[in-house]
Amino acid sequence: MGAKFLTCDVCSKKFSRKSHLKQHYGTHVNEKPFSCDICGKKFSWRNSLNSHYLTHKIEKPLPCDICNKQFSHKLSFLTHFRNHGKEKPYSCDICNKQFSQKGNLKVHLQTHTNDKAYSCDVCGKQFHRKSNLNVHFRTHTNEKPYSCDVCNNTFSQKGALNAHFRTHTNEKPFSCDVCGKEFSQKRHLKVHFWIHSNEKPFSCDVCNKQFSRKDWLNKHHRTHTKEKPFSCDVCNKQFSQKYDLNIHFRKHTNEKPFSCVICNKQFSLKCILNVHLRTHTNEKPYSCDVCNKQFSQKCDLIKHFRSHTNKKPYSCDVCNKQFSQKHHLYTHIRTHTNEKPYSCDVCNKRFSQKCTLNRHFLTHTNEKSYSCNVCNKKYSRKDKLNEHVYTHMNVKPHSCDVCNKQFCRKYSLNEHLLTHTNEKPHSCDVCNKQFFQKDKLIQHIHTHTNEKPYSCDVCNKRFSQKCDLFKHYRIHTNEKPYFCNVCNKKFSQKNTLNIHLRTHTNEKPFSCDVCKVRFSQKCTLNRHLRTHTNEKPYSCDVCNRQFSRTDKLNEHFRTHTNEKPYSCDVCNKQFSRKNKLNKHFHSHTNEKPNCFVSVAKKFMKNVI
Repeated sequence: MGAKFLTCDVCSKKFSRKSHLKQHYGTHVNEKPFSCDICGKKFSWRNSLNSHYLTHKIEKPLPCDICNKQFSHKLSFLTHFRNHGKEKPYSCDICNKQFSQKGNLKVHLQTHTNDKAYSCDVCGKQFHRKSNLNVHFRTHTNEKPYSCDVCNNTFSQKGALNAHFRTHTNEKPFSCDVCGKEFSQKRHLKVHFWIHSNEKPFSCDVCNKQFSRKDWLNKHHRTHTKEKPFSCDVCNKQFSQKYDLNIHFRKHTNEKPFSCVICNKQFSLKCILNVHLRTHTNEKPYSCDVCNKQFSQKCDLIKHFRSHTNKKPYSCDVCNKQFSQKHHLYTHIRTHTNEKPYSCDVCNKRFSQKCTLNRHFLTHTNEKSYSCNVCNKKYSRKDKLNEHVYTHMNVKPHSCDVCNKQFCRKYSLNEHLLTHTNEKPHSCDVCNKQFFQKDKLIQHIHTHTNEKPYSCDVCNKRFSQKCDLFKHYRIHTNEKPYFCNVCNKKFSQKNTLNIHLRTHTNEKPFSCDVCKVRFSQKCTLNRHLRTHTNEKPYSCDVCNRQFSRTDKLNEHFRTHTNEKPYSCDVCNKQFSRKNKLNKHFHSHTNEKPNCFVSVAKKFMKNVI
């Protein structure tokens, strides 16, 4: 017996059942024979009326006179009440299942005899019941006669519509007799019941593992066969499970069927919606057994727990480096392959990580959506705002386990830790010089390329480093965001403030390994070291003369350019060096700063 098409004379739409064609025809003539008893709204289809009934939530619940169960929707009450009045006089001799109609028993018996009397004319698939054949036939015609009144989603089966509608009403009519847990679909209750019975009727032929559901067995079996029977029509990517294909397909359609009832944000997956809802409720259902820290997502708890066990289950096949998180391994592998799968739509620059692309994109939009509540300073990234907030609170949450030094930022702590291990993981390809920090390596590379990609909008001066541009820009704005807590003196740079603070504490943390002389600044120590090594790393481009300090090179360079940037306030005479200006200035004040030196020289002569 084969299924036949029934065609609408108006729009040529095809149907497998006469009743569906008749109901569909009513949409053309605007006939709506089914009306709601509560609000009077009319519908062309009875199932649309039934679905509409669920939108009327009754304030006073309807109780069942037989079992006292209460219902908030009229349709649920009527469906439940009919089940009490149904006698089931017909029972199966093989499995004792009972039926209210003889025809249903007859159809059921075919499941034992494997008799499938109805076959599909298109694909030849066979079925026990004609109704099952009709439902199957819609997979060929793509007919979906049942639509949801709330969201207009369409379905090929009435049962699928009813199950879907419960996602709007949150109705769960099926309850477990053992533990009372409620379910929106009968099949979910059936699967749940196996937990109590511990029944696992489906076993794997390969490894004998047992499952309570057949679909779980089928999924498991593909781990042995490596079969991926479901493929995407758009990009041909293959999947072992249909569910994974459906989720993947939403990337192409941009479908987001799940929306947040609080902020209306939409999501492609229900599990992501559930996680998002916790941002509103601040719910953190997962807690660590070791330190009691709570998390909103289970995956975050698992990642956190590895910080206690130091477990690193993911290792690189190339260099054997181990990682605690899978995505960290994938990111690391790209350092070997040099793969950069994420590209910017504006400038086509490519990145190995999506988060890096997102940060880069903000440089085009200049968007700064995160602002400080204290000073209103804005940031493009939340982590940068958090770091900034610590400067107001004077909080340093990250401390070094070796020396107890504290830091506002975690990456500052990580960089500091390298000073204890003396590890310098970043090396220059040109001169092999090694650095603790990657950004220091990038800055160093500019010395080889002479590249200065950052320019000042005010004076067009160019810089090789972005931080130098920001520091320079404060010359124009006269901004001094850092101030001393002791004397309230303000500074444009944080490191200048730190150096100034040592004038109050008399701290000299940098010492020379050769002569043990101590210095308050590292740059002063570096200059001093050159007196031992006789190193002169700065050379003049004109005459190649070398100098140990940049300021000495700059002074020398003025002998070629004849530049005299220092002028006397009294007579306007100009000088190329500041110390010459100071000496000249004494001629106006009649001061003799070097008289002590001349007296000392005379004294030494007399002694000799």
